[in-house]
Amino acid sequence: MKRTIQTLLLAGLIAGGTLASAAEIPPHGRVTLPAVPSNLEVPDGHRPYLIAHAVGTQNQICLPRTSGVGLGWSFIGPQATLFNSQDEQIATHFLSLNPEEPNVARATWQSSRDTSAVWAVAIASSTDPDYVEAGAVPWLLLETVGTEESPTWGRKLSETTYIQRVHTEGGVAPAGDCPAVGARLFVPYRADYVFYRER
Repeated sequence: MKRTIQTLLLAGLIAGGTLASAAEIPPHGRVTLPAVPSNLEVPDGHRPYLIAHAVGTQNQICLPRTSGVGLGWSFIGPQATLFNSQDEQIATHFLSLNPEEPNVARATWQSSRDTSAVWAVAIASSTDPDYVEAGAVPWLLLETVGTEESPTWGRKLSETTYIQRVHTEGGVAPAGDCPAVGARLFVPYRADYVFYRER
């Protein structure tokens, strides 16, 4: 049987340099990925299987600075929705306890289709202005540190091994002091997430 090779061109050419869509990549498909800094490249042996566009916030809380002088914003996690090419919700992104690391909260992505989930930790980041726009949160390479199938053994996200965060917009907390301990700030951001699994 002849294998059909499909090439998915990312919509990184649209205005703003971000994707307007998401797509599941066929098992034997091939994807043209956006260029990334060398430190964000995924190791050999893994292939992209899902690309999604996220809209949400990077959440901050006002705390005393570690230097002991003044108050500053401290990151407490993301809250975002991931969409497909039909603008349908396919996943959510937030901070939650990783079942494979007792009492450790990690960045989480949970499928809205089957509730499977993946927890990951950033192992590399880039603010290279050749890639990352001013005022945007860094691009990231994240490695899986926990997964969970759905109660019905769904695995839409639980086979993930690496995730790239690219084409970011916004999300950076304002510089300077924050107003009072405990104050919260929700900074809007957008990003594209590329999910990988073993070949």
